[in-house]
Amino acid sequence: METVNAPVAHRQVEVDGIDTFYREAGPADAPVVLLPHGYPASSYAYRNLMAALGDRWRLVAPDLPGFGYSATPSPEHFRYSFDGYSDFLQRFVSTVGLDRYVIWLHDYGSQFGLRLAMTAPERVAGLVIQNGDIHPDEFGPKYDALRELWEHPGPDARRAMAEHVNLAGFRDEFAGELPVDVRDRVAPDVWTLHWALMSSPERVANLVRLLEDQPTTLDWMPRQRAYLREHRPPTLIVWGPHDGYMPEASARAYHRDLPDAELHLLDGGHWLLETHLGEVVPLVRTFLDRVNA
Repeated sequence: METVNAPVAHRQVEVDGIDTFYREAGPADAPVVLLPHGYPASSYAYRNLMAALGDRWRLVAPDLPGFGYSATPSPEHFRYSFDGYSDFLQRFVSTVGLDRYVIWLHDYGSQFGLRLAMTAPERVAGLVIQNGDIHPDEFGPKYDALRELWEHPGPDARRAMAEHVNLAGFRDEFAGELPVDVRDRVAPDVWTLHWALMSSPERVANLVRLLEDQPTTLDWMPRQRAYLREHRPPTLIVWGPHDGYMPEASARAYHRDLPDAELHLLDGGHWLLETHLGEVVPLVRTFLDRVNA
């Protein structure tokens, strides 16, 4: 495989009065890959992918409000909820002028990205799904504790969620469940950087708000599956099955809705771009060549 090291630019744009940081790579007139991030990450999660694909595609990765290097508006000015972030992604896309794109669906970003796709299916050139689940019957065992909290919301549940919003919790998100030889590939910089960016009282409180709101995604999942069945967007699935939230069965469940989707199970976990970039990139390049032909 040819090694590419395209430059990645770091930009700022105002979206509805919110100072928004985003990374961008590739020619301005190239086909677009949109990269919304999940929890507890930022556009930093895509830095290596962008450099590896920026020779032929335009890759755009925003830091969502309250994450990374974007501003942290007060809860009175921004809804720290799945609805709020989904609406924001739509406005970001409009602000930077993206009218057709492949959407990368990972972690919470899969919710934001799928809702964007559903608003304008004709703009979607394709989907890349990387450990982003929409089939509750295939949730992994790490969801069990969350389900218990969802079923008994309130101050006690909020405190239990907050106990995991710390450096140790971030480390578990990035390196948990991985075999030792794979875990060693995840640089401690990843969780250390993100905790340094997220550790203010305001941001911790906003993260807990978002965690509390996660049950609302369950109502969206049947609609998201219906969107996939109706529109059949070209789809590549690259998945790390060493994932306590989203095991192999969560990946295979997509074939119920997209029987023709290309599926690759790699020997990694939730953060494949940290551990298996060299295997992911050629799969994605081939897929992008096909959907943008």
